[in-house]
Amino acid sequence: MKIGISLPIRELMDDLGAVREFAQAAEELGYNHLRVPEQVFRPGVGPLHEPLAMMLYIAGITKTIELCPSVIVLPARQTVLVAKQAADLDVLSGGRLRLGIGIGKNEDEYAALGADFHNRGARCEEQMELMTQLWTHENIDFNGKWEQVSGGISPLSIQKPIPMWIGCNAAPVPRVLQRIGRQANGWFVLASPEEFPKLKAEIDAAATAAGRNPADIGREAGVAVVGPREAEWQQRVSGWRKAGLTHLCLRTLGGGLNATEHLSKMRQVIDEVPAD
Repeated sequence: MKIGISLPIRELMDDLGAVREFAQAAEELGYNHLRVPEQVFRPGVGPLHEPLAMMLYIAGITKTIELCPSVIVLPARQTVLVAKQAADLDVLSGGRLRLGIGIGKNEDEYAALGADFHNRGARCEEQMELMTQLWTHENIDFNGKWEQVSGGISPLSIQKPIPMWIGCNAAPVPRVLQRIGRQANGWFVLASPEEFPKLKAEIDAAATAAGRNPADIGREAGVAVVGPREAEWQQRVSGWRKAGLTHLCLRTLGGGLNATEHLSKMRQVIDEVPAD
């Protein structure tokens, strides 16, 4: 199970020096990946950078740690532009991007970006297909329901294609599970360990029906190491490991820590992650 950590960008209070120190320390400590939260248009929630821009900054100051937005609200954005931005980030980081995507639930954000909120699920599936083609072929001729694209992007991404992971909560609509099974490289488990087996079984069935090997679909959950459940974080990590996750993301946010305390906690817990 690969262990990553979430960038506590809100609690670092837009301090780019603290962001740099946190990202570089995570890499030096051996964390597999750094998850970066998404925001384009959500006033009133504190400083939170657009994740592709933030990851480009982090790519320039790190060398090996995987970069993962969690998650880009894909149908609110222009598909070709996201594909181009992601490909550039993948190239400039040396192939370190794992693209978390989702459809979101903020209608105001869709309105601000001039996108249709009501068909976002179906459009997301078409977008995933289009981006896969753009990352793997120099020229394409794509004729979808919503998008028609002839041509290509250059340079292509290093990863062909860039892996796409989808968020999935405890009570997803069936189409989300089908989407993960048919198209995604992995999913973010936003459910409890008790709810996980049922969701995984449905995703595995969808993957098998689509001619895919379910074992190729990654699974990642998050565990807070501060806050109300701090005392049980190691037990939760062990539980998720036994459940069969491929990835886990530790979170230092939510406990009111300052920048120095975030660094200290991150250093502490990597040495305390249970092996089984």
